[in-house]
Amino acid sequence: MAKFLIAGLGNTGAEYTHTRHNIGFIILDAIAQAEKLKFSFKRYGEIAAFAFNRSTCLLLKPATFVNRSGFALHYWLKKEKIPVDKMLVVVDDIGLPFGTIRIRKKGSDGGHNGLAHINSILETSDYSRLRFGIGNEFQKGGQVDYVLGEWTRDEKSKLPERIIVCIDAIKSFGLNGIDKTMTLFNGK
Repeated sequence: MAKFLIAGLGNTGAEYTHTRHNIGFIILDAIAQAEKLKFSFKRYGEIAAFAFNRSTCLLLKPATFVNRSGFALHYWLKKEKIPVDKMLVVVDDIGLPFGTIRIRKKGSDGGHNGLAHINSILETSDYSRLRFGIGNEFQKGGQVDYVLGEWTRDEKSKLPERIIVCIDAIKSFGLNGIDKTMTLFNGK
């Protein structure tokens, strides 16, 4: 039975719950709700698991804050003996328009501190990631407030349908692999 690690990046704490930077947590919470799972706090984060198509999918919401996510991912990859090519990181991206999904099997951190930390700790950038576009509708110098800000009313209304697409892409990653998933979902 294959094992996969799906790591959604976000920050812990009520003040971050509905922020753009927490889209990784938001998407994993939606999977947990759809699969009727409960997260439990373990070392370095909250964990939930479900089985599908003879595979086990481990969901991880790191408790190390976005910029230190590498510690949690490294620990759970080693503990569960999951190879890095069976890991998918779900992360926000200001370089993409709101709701745009871009899936890659490797790449740079693109200026994202969470991905930079993961690259540093894992000593590789050769892992899959699902980037969720949050847009860049902020004035010069306003990036931190924008990323850590809550969704607009318009974004909130469109978010559920985009999350469903992300859940489908995550399941495709486990069923079909990264190459087919990129073909099926990039540009959607």
